[in-house]
Amino acid sequence: MVVDGRGLACPLPVVKTKKAVEELKEDGVVTVLVDNEIAVQNLTKFATQRNLTVESEKKAEKEYQVDITVSRKALRKAEAELNADDEEAEVEDAQDMKKPGLVVVLSANVMGGGDEKLGVSLMKAFVFALTKQDRLPESILLYNTGAYLSCEGSDSLEDLKCMAEEGVNIMTCGTCLDFYGIKEKLAVGTVTNMYDIVETMERAKTIVRP
Repeated sequence: MVVDGRGLACPLPVVKTKKAVEELKEDGVVTVLVDNEIAVQNLTKFATQRNLTVESEKKAEKEYQVDITVSRKALRKAEAELNADDEEAEVEDAQDMKKPGLVVVLSANVMGGGDEKLGVSLMKAFVFALTKQDRLPESILLYNTGAYLSCEGSDSLEDLKCMAEEGVNIMTCGTCLDFYGIKEKLAVGTVTNMYDIVETMERAKTIVRP
């Protein structure tokens, strides 16, 4: 099965691939064609999260092929592991340094409206305050100008790195990094896509957005 994801904005290549994988009635290979490296990374993450074998190849400038070997057995195992992780998280809640289900959303590099200088100062203080909580968030999502916070030169970079070392998932929007031309400056966490952002929010028990 071939999925043509060329020219599609994030997260459509992943969405179309997910649909193709679900529609495959038996074991097989789903070949996805995309035109950017971020899409390749997103598809690779999609596959590995489901215990599926994935291979990618750059065919030409802005032409990539991603082959995902689909195994129904692997998919069932991944689903079982996900359910087990959710149950384990609830059991270990009292001992865990992280708070399962707590997601912090940073959609800007400033906090609130009004004076920009004040907003920058408030955001720096907010991220610092997160590191001092008894329970850290499970994930921190950064998109739009919030993507600057996880890049080189950010006043909040060391605080984010500190939380990442404690196991907090720092996830920065790849489309946003590309748009602002700062993809090469990402200094903590992983590149994510809109599909994963929505999925993370849907699974969250609590969302905090300053």
